Amino acid sequence: MERDPRAYLWDAKQAADAIRTFIEGVDFITYDQSEMMRSAVERKFEIIGEALAQLARQTPEVAARLPDFRGPIAFRNTLIHGYHRVDHAEVWYITHTALPDLHAAMSALLEELGPPE
Repeated sequence: MERDPRAYLWDAKQAADAIRTFIEGVDFITYDQSEMMRSAVERKFEIIGEALAQLARQTPEVAARLPDFRGPIAFRNTLIHGYHRVDHAEVWYITHTALPDLHAAMSALLEELGPPE
């Protein structure tokens, strides 16, 4: 039995919400010096990428409605497989540039489609 595709969106949105909470009021220096914060943010990006990969496999037409949905999937692969060369400044940059648009798109899509069952 396939999982409700909205559940993947929900998981990704919840992970994005968590990242936003983690970094609220934090500057890059604090982020860069906190292994725990970096690890938490990276883990949530991994969840976003995996959830969107599953969504794209199951319902590509829904995934295609998200801006650059392949970007978070590729980023997840970098975090997982290229863990030894993660650039903390790049993670910080993505958190502040790409994540807000993705979060807004996921929120709008979930509002349109309704919550997962």
